[in-house]
Formats: sequence, structure tokens, C-alpha cells
Amino acid sequence: MLKLTDFIIDCPDPMKSAAFYSAVTGREVLASATDQWAGIRYGEVELAFQRVDEYVAPTWPGSEHPKQFHLDFEVDEIEPEHRRVVELGATLKQDFINPEGYGWQVFVDPIGHPFCLCRNKGVTWRDGQIVWPER
Repeated sequence: MLKLTDFIIDCPDPMKSAAFYSAVTGREVLASATDQWAGIRYGEVELAFQRVDEYVAPTWPGSEHPKQFHLDFEVDEIEPEHRRVVELGATLKQDFINPEGYGWQVFVDPIGHPFCLCRNKGVTWRDGQIVWPER
């Protein structure tokens, strides 16, 4: 049996990265956080940030230092979340929102890791929870 327990992101400052994603997601940084390792719990999975002293940020969409991962966040409305993550320190890199308001926007966090805000057609929200369309 196999169970995913952690999604670990290399960074130069775990507390700073954890604080950014804590603000983005509204989830608290774990009390056990240190300057070497900080995490945010998502049920059974922890989004964790690990110190790497000679960290080199990805240059995505370029390929000199390609991305190693990216996070997708489904949103109920693009514009308010776009404004909010930019105020928190994110930078918009590319916008793929179609005229109907669906698609995604590519951002980088304050140290260069890419993430996307997504608005998928057919997705609805009920009591703060995502309801995916039947596939």
C-alpha cells in the first residue's frame, strides 16, 4: 500500500514560503515549523517547504532552470483571487483565461515557484467545496 504524505518544495527560506502559501490558502503553518522545514496540513497531506542553501529558482516558462513542479488552485472567481495573490507577493507570468472567463493564469510566488489559478468550466462550488463535473 502507498499513501502520499508530503509534497516538499525546496526553497531558501521555509518560513517565508510557508507564510506566503498560508496566506494564499487560508491554512495555518504548523506549529512545528523551523527555519529548516515548515509545513501546511491538507488532511493527510502536508505541503512542506525545505531549506536548500544554494537554491536556484526555476525560470519557467524558460528552460534554463525548468520548473520542478507547479500547484493548481481552482477558484470560484479569477479576478478577486488574482488581485489577492498579487497583493501577497505573486507575479503574473501568463494569462490563459478565455472570453467566457474559463482557463488559468500562471503566477510565480515570491521566490519563483510557479502556480496557477484555474477556473474550469462545469466546476461549481457548494458550501465552500469544489464540485467537479461528471467525467
